[in-house]
Amino acid sequence: MTITPATPGALAIPDDQIIELMVEVPAGQVIRYDLAALVSAFDVGDPGRIAVETDGSRHAIVTIYPSNPLATMPPPSEDDMLMDKLGRIVTGRYHNGRPARKRLFDPRTGSAQRALTFGTTGAGKSRTLQYTLACEKKNRIVTWLADLKGGQSVPEAREHVDWFATTQEEAILMLRAAVEVAQARQIRYSLLGRNAFLIGSPDPLMSVKVDEANRLLEKGAPYREEATYLVKELGRTGRSVGVGIELDAQASHLEELGGSDTLRAMLKEGEVCLLRWSSSMMRQLVADGLLPAGEQLMPIPKQLKPRVLRSQFADADEDDDFCDTQGTAYLLSGPHPTSMMRHWRIGSITPTPGLDPEILALYGPDEPERLEKNSLEAAGEAYEARGTAAMAALCEAVKDEQAAKTAKVQAANGGRGPQLLEDRIRIVLAASDDAMTADQITAAVNADGGKEIKVGSVRTRLSALADAGDDVARVGHGLYAPVR
Repeated sequence: MTITPATPGALAIPDDQIIELMVEVPAGQVIRYDLAALVSAFDVGDPGRIAVETDGSRHAIVTIYPSNPLATMPPPSEDDMLMDKLGRIVTGRYHNGRPARKRLFDPRTGSAQRALTFGTTGAGKSRTLQYTLACEKKNRIVTWLADLKGGQSVPEAREHVDWFATTQEEAILMLRAAVEVAQARQIRYSLLGRNAFLIGSPDPLMSVKVDEANRLLEKGAPYREEATYLVKELGRTGRSVGVGIELDAQASHLEELGGSDTLRAMLKEGEVCLLRWSSSMMRQLVADGLLPAGEQLMPIPKQLKPRVLRSQFADADEDDDFCDTQGTAYLLSGPHPTSMMRHWRIGSITPTPGLDPEILALYGPDEPERLEKNSLEAAGEAYEARGTAAMAALCEAVKDEQAAKTAKVQAANGGRGPQLLEDRIRIVLAASDDAMTADQITAAVNADGGKEIKVGSVRTRLSALADAGDDVARVGHGLYAPVR
């Protein structure tokens, strides 16, 4: 598709009508477009007036609006917040006014959902999360939330979720407890002959969320290895027993999410929402398979006010009012991944001196759903201590545990930084009290500060070391331990 600059006699765009153009390129070609060229060709001024949706191949729909269709959004209705028969809530609108939906549960497969929401600072992650949390409460879902901004991201949620954690140590305790609950449900459901989750089974649907997840999973984070393992375990065992997992992070880069190909592959099969992104993120989306090759997304600007050039001799414009794009996004896992949408307006338009009354009203006055009695033993001491002074002592124990693990690794390494992958594998195994899988070993190796290693390389070295009987032994299916 070639766009030429607007000229006299070019297509005139009526001020009060919506224009829709069906565009295609010849067979064998893939459609490409330049937003700036489209704005210039149709002389619309505001890029927000043009929406482009492609099928990733030869076809596209170009829609030109009289004004930006996503400039203002209403708050959600009660019906929007309730799951439909397909387990979805309405989270906002597409540019064409059609509802944009997020799945909380898949009744067709009996699967709890995995989800990933990311975008730059100020893109609207916190308000988006607030809405999902309020919907989960309305739908009687047990919600465990780790707000790793010290509880500041979503402070209104504190009394409206079953577990509200604010530190990395408590997040680890929460993830450990969630894995235990999922495994306990797995055993109970197996005895019942059940291979999927049913709403009202009588166990409630459960959702575990980590906000600012990059703080827990980025390279150099103290609990990165264990957190990555626990999130993967929840993704593997939780789905069929009604325990979902969601990460909300600042960036999409693999390094920000545990450096784990397995974890990223697992999450991208779930609900993926992209808010405003950085310039380098688009390449990463395609490389990681979150966006199909050939697909193209229009950038989401920070604000909707068009940029106007003014002569230095003109009167100064003191009007600094603008409409931001908070909440504007692409639902990459939805049926229209290249169609821009915007989430409902959540909370007060301007900051409030304390908890936002509009957000509190969204949650409602009812008590949040609590974990079922059959899983209390599995959730353990940490669940019982949530929201009490006893949690501080448990978090200190996690810190001490981590410090001991670090000291053990340093002692095994003799104070030297390992260079060879074989040495790094030996050190990781020597520091562990239990046998480890290749995925666990890879996560631990990549947490030692050395060069990033792929799991395939670790598997190759493990096989060679075990075959040679060189300090490493196979102790079970896919499990390795040091020769002691």
